[in-house]
Parts: sequence; structure tokens; C-alpha cells
Amino acid sequence: MAEFKTNPEIVQPENVVYKRTELLTPKDLSYCPGCGHGTAHRIIMEVIEEMGIQSETIAVAPVGCSVLAYEFMNVDIQQASHGRAPAVATAIKRLFPEKFVFTYQGDGDLAAIGTAETIHACNRGENMTIFFINNGIYGMTGGQMAPTTLPGMKSSTSPYGRDVATMGNPLKMTELVATLPGTLYVTRQAVHTPSAVRKAKKAVRKAFENQKLNKGLSFVEIVSNCNSGWKMTPLQSNEWMVDNMFPFYPIGDIKVNDDK
Repeated sequence: MAEFKTNPEIVQPENVVYKRTELLTPKDLSYCPGCGHGTAHRIIMEVIEEMGIQSETIAVAPVGCSVLAYEFMNVDIQQASHGRAPAVATAIKRLFPEKFVFTYQGDGDLAAIGTAETIHACNRGENMTIFFINNGIYGMTGGQMAPTTLPGMKSSTSPYGRDVATMGNPLKMTELVATLPGTLYVTRQAVHTPSAVRKAKKAVRKAFENQKLNKGLSFVEIVSNCNSGWKMTPLQSNEWMVDNMFPFYPIGDIKVNDDK
């Protein structure tokens, strides 16, 4: 058997700029190259690692691209039926109130088939966190129009663009849940630039810390791209997102109820 030795000429860096969090599994991400899911996974797992709450965290992932979270997040994860993650998370949090509980959901799941579960969990003020990845389309199942698809935006089921007169207006779930008395913290972030990632990670941390307060639900939307569904390169999809998604879904805190 060959013997491998360390090359003494290779100098190890003294200051580590970045290293992979141990709370991401060694499995290679299977998301499309350029997708925001991977970055969202990373910052959520980094926060859990930094807070030292891995063994106290339970996640719920439903159907869609978000269901793949159980392959990459090294925490306890329960899968839920399509749209039912907030209901399942409610049961888990009530059975184990000391645990940190969160859902990880896409827009087709949370804002379509799961609208009722989302609204009622937020209205009740369940002491948990909802992470909402909004790319304005059904990513996993073929790029169909979603409740969050922009006016005029093309999809496989709106090839000429979303016609508001016949297809209705996009649903701004984050603004909607912010009006409910049960929500404690509601914010919309992004992960397309280093600066945006830092802000999103800060929001993730605040959402988890809010669970210690037992004062309500934290809702964190992350506006992301879907370069495959949008039929663009990753760079083009990020530029399109900035020019089109952000004006309709503006980034920033919507509700911060620290006095509750």
C-alpha cells in the first residue's frame, strides 16, 4: 500500500476565510447550478451550528425542490405532504416546545396548495420559523406558473406571459402574513450577492433567536432565481431577478415586533 505524506512545501493558510459547515452533509448538492437553494441551505445550517442547537432542531420539508433538504441538512427532518409543512411543524412544536422548529418551503408549496396551513399557522402565532424560497415558478415539476409568478412572466403554463385579467394577480404572501397578529418577525431577503447573503443570514439568526422568546412566528422569505425554469443562464437569471422580481417583491424587513 502506498504511503501518503504531507508536502512540507505547501503552506497552510493562517486565516481561514470560509469552510463548509459540518451541518451540511458531504453529499453533493443536486440543485441546478446557480440555484439559490444551496446558499439558503448553507446559511441556515451555519446559524444552527453557531448557535449550538443542532440536536435541538427539527425541520419540516414538504414537496418540491425544498424536499431535497433532508439530503443536505444534517438535522432531524420530517417530510410533509404537499403544502402541509406548517401543520406538521405545529404538531411537532406543541409536542416538543423546547425544540427549534422550522419549515423550508417553496412558493408553489407554501403559496398554492399550502396557503391555508401557512395563513392559519401565522395567525395562531405558532412559536416556530417558516423559511419561504420564492422563485416565482414551480421549479421541480416543469416550470409551471405559480401564485408568485409576475404579471407578464412566461412559464410552461403561461407561455405568452401571465395575464392578470384571466390568471389573477401574484400573491404577496410575506406582506399578507405581516398583517396577522400572530407574526412576530416578517422579512424578505435574497442570496445572490455576498452582501445579500450576510443580510439573509442575519435574518435567519433573528428568526431562530425569536423562538426563545415564545412570542410568535417568524417568517423569512428569500427571493431566489430558477435559471432552469426561467430558461436563462445563472448570471442572466440573477440579473432578471434584480430587474423584475425585486421591484415587485422588495427586499427588507416588513414587520419587526420586538416590543410584543
